[in-house]
Amino acid sequence: MEAVKAGIFKRGMKLVPFILKTIPRFEKGDILAVTSKVVALSQGRVVPLKRKEAVIRKESARSLEGKWCYLTLKNGEWCANAGVDESNGAGKVVLLPEEPRLVARKLLKELKTAYHISRCGVIVTDTRTVPLRKGSLGVALAWAGFEGLESYVGRRDIFGRKLRMERANIADALAGAAVLTMGEGNERKPLAVLRETGVRFNNRAYAHRSLAIRPEDDIYRPLYKT
Repeated sequence: MEAVKAGIFKRGMKLVPFILKTIPRFEKGDILAVTSKVVALSQGRVVPLKRKEAVIRKESARSLEGKWCYLTLKNGEWCANAGVDESNGAGKVVLLPEEPRLVARKLLKELKTAYHISRCGVIVTDTRTVPLRKGSLGVALAWAGFEGLESYVGRRDIFGRKLRMERANIADALAGAAVLTMGEGNERKPLAVLRETGVRFNNRAYAHRSLAIRPEDDIYRPLYKT
């Protein structure tokens, strides 16, 4: 796995030329992680800082005011401030990208063509916090080219017990590894290449909501039920 240092990506820049210039080597079986911020900047998803609170409410299906931020329901998951972020925004705030699944699907197609390969993957990454844990972790807003969820239901553990609920979140695990190498400050590493991941490749594109659990089925529901 390798994160690649790049020039500063500015609002309105074209994403694919930026990737091709920054990633000279991309091979069959590789997965490219792209931070959501550069995707959002390429879409012009930037607003003045003074509009931050109004935009958070507009971008949220539901919002709860907390001590440090708004806890918001966005794209079927709880996150801080609907993903609206001031970091590396040059005095403005950057929203989450629109239609990240379509972005991932388009990037998958263009990478295959540009690098002349038949099998690869794409992840659009973002960061989230976990209840009662310090720090943030990488998650996949969208991905394409590989299966993002591995079910162990019906398999047996090492003692022969049949598994009933266990599933592995491949997409978020890979996004977390990518974000670890990309950093979240001034590293200027918005792209990362993951190799030898062992995923099952396909030609489909997915959004993070495909991993979402209904709020009424969430194990944390008693904490936010009102």
